[in-house]
Amino acid sequence: MGTILCTSLYQWFDLDNNGTDIRTEVLAGITTFAASMYIITVNPAILHASGMPSGAVLTATVLVSAFSSIMMGLYARNPLLVAPGMSLNTLMAVSVIQAEGVPWRTCLGCVFWAGVIFSILTILDRKRRILLEVPPMLRFGLAGGIGLFIAMIGFEAAGFIVPMENGALGWGKINPATLTFLTGLMITSVLVVRKVRGSFIIGIAATALISLASNHLLGGAPAQALEPANGLMAWPDLSIVLQLDLYGALSPHLWPVIFLFLFSCLFDGLSTCVGVCEAGNLIDVERIPQNLQRSLRVNALGVILSGILGTSPSTSYIESATGVEEGGRTGLTAIVSGLLFLPFLFLSPLLSWVPAVATAPVLVLAGVFMLKPLMYVRWERSDDAIPFFLAMFLMPLTYSITQGIIWGCLSWVVLKTASGKRSQVTVSMWAMAILSLLLLLDISRFSH
Repeated sequence: MGTILCTSLYQWFDLDNNGTDIRTEVLAGITTFAASMYIITVNPAILHASGMPSGAVLTATVLVSAFSSIMMGLYARNPLLVAPGMSLNTLMAVSVIQAEGVPWRTCLGCVFWAGVIFSILTILDRKRRILLEVPPMLRFGLAGGIGLFIAMIGFEAAGFIVPMENGALGWGKINPATLTFLTGLMITSVLVVRKVRGSFIIGIAATALISLASNHLLGGAPAQALEPANGLMAWPDLSIVLQLDLYGALSPHLWPVIFLFLFSCLFDGLSTCVGVCEAGNLIDVERIPQNLQRSLRVNALGVILSGILGTSPSTSYIESATGVEEGGRTGLTAIVSGLLFLPFLFLSPLLSWVPAVATAPVLVLAGVFMLKPLMYVRWERSDDAIPFFLAMFLMPLTYSITQGIIWGCLSWVVLKTASGKRSQVTVSMWAMAILSLLLLLDISRFSH
């Protein structure tokens, strides 16, 4: 039976031609999950502040993450984890529900309709114009920006970079948490340099053990450790499943909210798929990420499920880069990650004992490897270099993937037109620039 299953997996995911094997894919899936599992507890905490029941949101988060990631593996066959997005949950909780006063049930309806329109767009775009007409230089910028973004998340999770009193980011000084992080970073880096299989998993485990030992011996909590929960088990809470207000969400005054969710999810999903696959060389002959159209369809399905089950919109996770760097090349990585979410329908309290610093070194190293596209930049061509730079650096500086793609697209269209190279601006780029302007206006409105 085991032999038949292994043979089927090799054939379905074409592991041999992808230069991988079952063991590598499983390790990559575990790595991706370990780098992303914080969403199980963090997402409910963010949405609970807007009035949503945290236990029910946790259940929805686990179900959406598991199902969407498994679908990504089976249908799109890409090593991308899909889960409720961190920037998207803040947008929903703070900007829409709290600031605008939209009831959370109605907001879930807006998420649902955004997912439906997203699905329609991916079905209608059979010629992949949205994908093929995005200039390679912008795609390189997205990949590099996600690399910087994911590294910054790692540094912040470790407390190595902290907010200063003046609002800027600064060095967090040397303390037990940052010492743990630096030790884990060096251990994981040595394993990577020596090409040890499973180096990321070993690095995560080693950093977690060092953190626990440090906390026990020196006292105090590791950086950004979650509050310990009572007990070891919790039953799933399905109280907000199908509680979305579909009719109320279609009120004309809420169309901008649907638009905001739609293009935030579209840009987030597109740029993450492009960035992770570009850095991992998971691209076809046209230098388009493999199965990108199917990946976006899964992203759209995940957004629909988010509205139905009761959580913020889902998207492809930039932490998927950790699994790709570990060797994940196929959908089997995503399936393993998705399956690992399911036990936490019952065991979510256990996650409160895992310090955020444990995965910080892996996130930093994944960011390093995602900066490979810098070698392709022709810096003497300013009309290429400036959009690349804006797309790459604005992601981590604004803490938003969407902002990176907005300003990358706008600067590309403006500079190419102004320099007499209007022929290099495709119809899709004009459309994306217009959509970027509209999205920028909506973001500005909902940020007040």
